[in-house]
Amino acid sequence: MKIRFSPIRSDEQLWLSKSGDAVTVNDLTLDFTSLPDDSLLPRDSIDCPWIAGDVSRIDGVVHLALFLPHGANAPTDRRFPPEVSVSEDGPIALPIAEEEVNE
Repeated sequence: MKIRFSPIRSDEQLWLSKSGDAVTVNDLTLDFTSLPDDSLLPRDSIDCPWIAGDVSRIDGVVHLALFLPHGANAPTDRRFPPEVSVSEDGPIALPIAEEEVNE
């Protein structure tokens, strides 16, 4: 699975995990097992506010884009995250959401 992130200023929390071709976004599981190779599932047909674009399967790999919330003090890695490839099932690590503010 390949995930692109689209950063968005928000104080909401995001948790992700993967199981096969399914991704759980907070408490909603989206199963893309039946998505055929070289096909596209339009964003508008997916009932999940975290989906930031169409979902596709290319050469057997699911590609999706998700909104990535960040706070006012988010580090660069959270505001400009790289695409991630996820091959193992389980929780998906996200860039740190906030930098420590030293007073």
